[in-house]
Amino acid sequence: MKRTKTVLGEARQIALASDLIHLGARLQVLESEITLSRERLLKLYKEIAGKSPPKGMLPFSTDWFMAWQPNIHSSLFMNLYQSLITSSELDGVEAVIRAYRMYRERIGLIGMPEVLSITRAWRLTRFFDAGMLTLTPCTECGGHFVVHTFELTKDYVCGLCDMPSRAGKTRAVREAHGHDAHCEEHALEAVAA
Repeated sequence: MKRTKTVLGEARQIALASDLIHLGARLQVLESEITLSRERLLKLYKEIAGKSPPKGMLPFSTDWFMAWQPNIHSSLFMNLYQSLITSSELDGVEAVIRAYRMYRERIGLIGMPEVLSITRAWRLTRFFDAGMLTLTPCTECGGHFVVHTFELTKDYVCGLCDMPSRAGKTRAVREAHGHDAHCEEHALEAVAA
């Protein structure tokens, strides 16, 4: 990756790195998207987070995004991300940051737990760029949902319109929402919007 050569360019890279760190991005995301040296990124990470970055590999499987709850959250994020890409001049990591903030805001408004991390959201956009995942419309609600690119989707019905039998039945969900089905309705509205 080409290194930043201007003071303004470096300041912009520091601001982007700072945003990503505040959102909880892993160091590998920073190294892929920010042109600062690894040493500067480590120092910045420690300064902002107050600790060293976590070690370990990034999630690399598309299958995580196909499970019921992650699919709903991933679909919401990708709808927001693609809307930003087509309607603004944002691109790359700036669009990921803005879409992720919008995702968190939407999730917070409807009282759902945050399932998608910034690192997974970033990885999701990479899977889309690589042609491994795409969005397809649900034949019942019309919302667009994340699916494998070569999956047969002619009669696709999303996980909100055809919920798995145990979806949303965990003790934590019952306690948090009083086993209230209107959270799922709000999620459907958020994805379909």
